[in-house]
Amino acid sequence: MPTDLSPTARALRTMDILRTRPGATADELAASLGVTERAARRYIGILREAGIPVESTRGPYGGYRLGRGTRLPPVVFTEPEALSLVMAALDDAGELVGNALSKVIRALPENVGRQAARLRDHASAAPDPYSVRPDPDTISALVAASADRRSVRVAYRSESGRESEGEVDPWAVVLRHGRWYLLCHSHRADAIRTYRVDRIGTVHRTTRAFDPPDDLDPVAVLEENLGTGWEYLTRVVFDAPLPEVARWITPPMGRLEASDDGCVLVGSTSSPEMYAQKWLARMPFGFRVESGPELRAAVAAVAARFTAAVEPAR
Repeated sequence: MPTDLSPTARALRTMDILRTRPGATADELAASLGVTERAARRYIGILREAGIPVESTRGPYGGYRLGRGTRLPPVVFTEPEALSLVMAALDDAGELVGNALSKVIRALPENVGRQAARLRDHASAAPDPYSVRPDPDTISALVAASADRRSVRVAYRSESGRESEGEVDPWAVVLRHGRWYLLCHSHRADAIRTYRVDRIGTVHRTTRAFDPPDDLDPVAVLEENLGTGWEYLTRVVFDAPLPEVARWITPPMGRLEASDDGCVLVGSTSSPEMYAQKWLARMPFGFRVESGPELRAAVAAVAARFTAAVEPAR
C-alpha cells in the first residue's frame, strides 16, 4: 500500500477490508494496511467517529466486522479497469449488457467515463455466429441450486432437436469458450452429463439434497465429459500417430486412444451431420468411420457433395 495515503484514505481502506474479510483482527488489519496495530485501531476509531458501526469481539476468535445496515462507498474504477470492462462487454451484443454498461459509464468520474464512452462508441466487434446467450434467469436458477446443493428437474433440447426431461444434481455451471454449460449427475442415466445452458428450457428445484464429488474440478471434469452421453455413438480410426492427431481433437469430439495402426476416437454426438461437416471434414489425415451408422451416413453425404463439386460439368 502507498505510504502517502491520508488517515481518511486508510480508514476507507480499513472499511473495505472489513467488508471482504469480516472478523479481521487488529494484527491482520495492520498487516494489510502496512501500519502498526495501534494505528489500525486508530482507523477503526475514525470509522466509528464518522458514524460507521464497527463491531468488535474479544477472545481468540474475535475481531472486527461492520455492523448491519452499513452503507459502503460506491465502486470506483480506475481508467484501465473501466476500459477493460468496456472491452469485455463489446463481446456481448445483448441489450441487457449494453444498458448495464451505459449505467456504469454514467456513474464513472468524468475523465474516466469519457474514455470509456469513447471506446464503446467507436470500437466495433464482429459477432460470433456460433454464440448463443442463455437466459439469465436459467443460469441464476442453476447456480442457486448448485450453491444450495439441491437437485433440479430440467427440460432439455439436444442439437438434433430431441427433447427430454429428467432430474439432475447440478454440480457446477461452467463458461467455456463463450458457451455456458451445466455439469451435472443425471439420475436417469446414473452418469455425468454436460448440458448447454441455452438449450435448457425449464428448471424446477426439488427437495432432494446432494453432495458433489470431493475435490471437484468443474472445468477439468467438463472437458473430460463433453463428448460423452449423447444419442449417437461415434468411433473413428485414424491412419496417423496419436500425437499428431491429438492436436486436431477437441473434447466434444470424444476420447482419443492409441491403436496398433494409429489411433481411434471414441465418443458420441447429438448431431452426426455437425460432427461430419464441422469436425471430420477438416481433418488432414486419412480415417474411416467404424460406427455408428448415423455418423457413417453423414460422412457419406459430405463425401458425395465434395465429389460432386469436382466432377466435370456436363
